[in-house]
Amino acid sequence: MRQPLVMGNWKMNGRRSMVENLLKAVMIDVGDLAGVDIAVCPPYPYLGLVTDRLAVNGIVACGAQDVSAYTDGAYTGEVSAEMARDVGCRFAIIGHSERRTLFGETDEVVAQKFARAVAADLTPVLCVGETAADRDAGRTQEVVLRQLSAVFKECGSGAFTRAVVAYEPVWAIGSGRAASPEEAQKVHRFIRDVVAQKSAQAAAHLRILYGGSVKAQNARELFGQDDIDGGLIGGASLAGADFVGICRAACIG
Repeated sequence: MRQPLVMGNWKMNGRRSMVENLLKAVMIDVGDLAGVDIAVCPPYPYLGLVTDRLAVNGIVACGAQDVSAYTDGAYTGEVSAEMARDVGCRFAIIGHSERRTLFGETDEVVAQKFARAVAADLTPVLCVGETAADRDAGRTQEVVLRQLSAVFKECGSGAFTRAVVAYEPVWAIGSGRAASPEEAQKVHRFIRDVVAQKSAQAAAHLRILYGGSVKAQNARELFGQDDIDGGLIGGASLAGADFVGICRAACIG
């Protein structure tokens, strides 16, 4: 059985005091949870603070929101996957729709970042998903297949042996409008089938998260689908009680 994973993506939010308070709230309230893995992804300036605090807790892991497509060197403003791993990150979000749409990251650049994360011993969390226009035109599977195929091309057939995929329909992120559990399940099943064509074993163990207006109120029904293995949570991860409620919804056993 795949153990659910719930990750909080804090995006470009927070100050030191907020980070401290949010971590305290989360760490206190998840101590009794079983059967779910939990991680938070703070902005870069707070990675050291967060990993130091979480090391004491030992329950919640830390992830980076992005990593560079380059290794260490003369790349001003970039942060390498090796640096993220060195400060204690276990995960790295790769190819979030905001990176793709706002900062112009192509499928090829995303695949390079995925490869850098794996090489640095991070678990990449590859974000895939369609825009509203793609959805309305019936191109959801076409878009998701293209995004997955770029990673296979860069990393080979075993690309998803130690990775996570997050299906985040762009039209649902921050909109308050989540995909229905049935809609999300259909895409998650498609993702698993695509990976299975390369490696049945990788597909069976691959955790596929859903992201896009997940709340404590709809999390249990979403996570109850056969191929939805948790969530990549945006806005709701900035409120301790809301995030913990989503984590509780993912608990098994």
